[in-house]
This record gives sequence, C-alpha cells and structure tokens, in this order.
Amino acid sequence: MTVTGRLELVALDATDIVGLASFYAELTGWQPVRNVDGWITLRASDGQEVAFQEVAEHIPPQWPGQEHPQQVHLDLMVDGHEEAAQRATALGATRLADGATWITLADPAGHPFDLCQRDGVGPQAQLFAVTIDAPDASALSRFYATLLGMEVTYDGPEGALVTGNGKRLMFQQVSDYTPPQWPDPAHPQQGHLDVIVDDPDHLKAVGARAEELGATRFADGATWITLADPAGHPFDLSIP
Repeated sequence: MTVTGRLELVALDATDIVGLASFYAELTGWQPVRNVDGWITLRASDGQEVAFQEVAEHIPPQWPGQEHPQQVHLDLMVDGHEEAAQRATALGATRLADGATWITLADPAGHPFDLCQRDGVGPQAQLFAVTIDAPDASALSRFYATLLGMEVTYDGPEGALVTGNGKRLMFQQVSDYTPPQWPDPAHPQQGHLDVIVDDPDHLKAVGARAEELGATRFADGATWITLADPAGHPFDLSIP
C-alpha cells in the first residue's frame, strides 16, 4: 500500500503576524479562520489556506539575491494586476519588478509575492501556487509529487509544476541557491509547508517514506514530524 501525505497549507514567518494577516486579508479578500498558538490562518474562496507563523527573530528576505533568499513565495491571480499592486503598496507592500502580465512585490514582512493578471478571477485573489526555490527544480518536484500523491504536470528549464487535490506547488530553478539552515535564525526558512497524514497510524510510515526519498528528519513528537526536503526546506508532517 502506498502511503502519502496531503498538502494542507503554507505558513509564512513574521514577527507581526496580526499585521501580515491583515495585509493579505485586505489585499486578497481571504477570510481569517484560525488564530491560535502564534498562528493566524486565512482561507480563500476555493478552500486553500495560507498561514502566518510568529517568529521572534525574523530576518526578511532581500529579493532577488541569495545572501538573504526568499526561499518561498506566493503566486496570486487577480483581475487587474496594476490596480491590485497599487492597493498592495498602499497597504504597506514594496514594488520590486514589473512584467507584461505580472508585478512582483514584497509584503510588509519582506516576503516577495507575484500578482499575475487573469481575466474573470472575480473580487477575491486566487492562490495559483506556492513557489519554492530549488537548485534542481525537476528533482524537488518529483520528491513532493511522490510524497503527496500529486502529479508533475510541467517540467522545464525554468522550473516545474506539481498539481493535485485542487492545489499546486511550483519549483523555481535558482542559480547559486542558498538553502535555509533551520532553526538558525541567521539562515531562516521564511516559510514552510504543512502536510497532513489523515490516518494517525501512517504518520511514521510517511516520515520514513520522506526519508527514503531524500528528506532529513529534524525532530518528532507523538503527532508530528519536522523534516527538511532534499533542498533543505523544512516541512511538517502531522495528524489532524
């Protein structure tokens, strides 16, 4: 029997999670659904969730270099990306780069994110994908596709895309990639994925499978396991 985990959400690190959650709620129209134990979670209309984790010593990324890399960013679809970018800057974002159909900004905690034009999206922003930096995007996409029971639906020179269960992960090829060194605050994770194992009896099996695929185990408890993927990004396995 193949045992896999289920992608639950991405959590972005910040010192002021109330302020960061309020920024994204105002920008995207997503609704707060949880505020507990140093976490605030927003939910989009399609059910996808983004959380914000309180970190006392958060060092913000400085995009696009690798001295303080972004590690993880959000790709958001909006109808009217220029108007959305102006609203984002009014809420405290910093504009970083422009393209024909996209604008890159940094949120108030310094995390870069992309606003991408898509006609007919509606009043709420859509989370197209969580994008993860990698030295070998193709290999990292296969790691997560196998672990999560998802499918690699694109694999090209600039990156790869994994889809399944209504969610998408992108992997961006990065030259001179610098991995996080969790829990060292000088080399922060910036964000991490939460993966749910629905059957409590399978938690250890999924953790062992992740290690077989190239993950490194950091710590574990009765209901959770923290690992790093082959590119060094921490992620959590837990039971609901």
